[in-house]
Amino acid sequence: TWNVLLSFSGLVALIQLLFLPFFPESPPYLLLQKGDKAGCLKAMKQLWGEGNYQTEFDDLMKEKAITKGTKIMNVLEMLREPSVYPQLLTMLLVLLSLQLCGLSATANLQESIIPYVSLGVSTSELISIIFCSSIIDRFGRRILLCGGYLLMALILVLLETSLLLSDQFLWMRYCSVILIFLFIIAYGIGP
Repeated sequence: TWNVLLSFSGLVALIQLLFLPFFPESPPYLLLQKGDKAGCLKAMKQLWGEGNYQTEFDDLMKEKAITKGTKIMNVLEMLREPSVYPQLLTMLLVLLSLQLCGLSATANLQESIIPYVSLGVSTSELISIIFCSSIIDRFGRRILLCGGYLLMALILVLLETSLLLSDQFLWMRYCSVILIFLFIIAYGIGP
């Protein structure tokens, strides 16, 4: 029943994908990253209801003034910064634990190939971390979430199909492994 279990996560992703466009962007993102003051106030009212949010807006403006001279680091600069090592270590440990979730077992491969699949899972996680951290400031979370969920839904449909056909065609098992890698990358970039 692995296919049912994998389909459940696809269903949850689809539900989130359907409702995500109805939510506004984060007010701090709109103000600090995009410089959209009117959009920030509109998002505050959508998220918190009608009211006066001038205090919160002023706090964000102060934060914007403080961070105005701060340089946004790219991935390599961040990896050279010792102050972020605890956060990076925590993030890597959480992502590496994804190997224990059982996705590799769904492909129905020989035991001798499973270590290589685990290595591929780790590589996929690393690719998604680097890629996501490079583009999140450019595109924002909403686009990455929507795109990630769409990709995950498509990949899960293809994975289900490849698992169903893996008994008839031996090469479909390897397609399943590639789809698992792509699912992990899509998950890492989006959700």
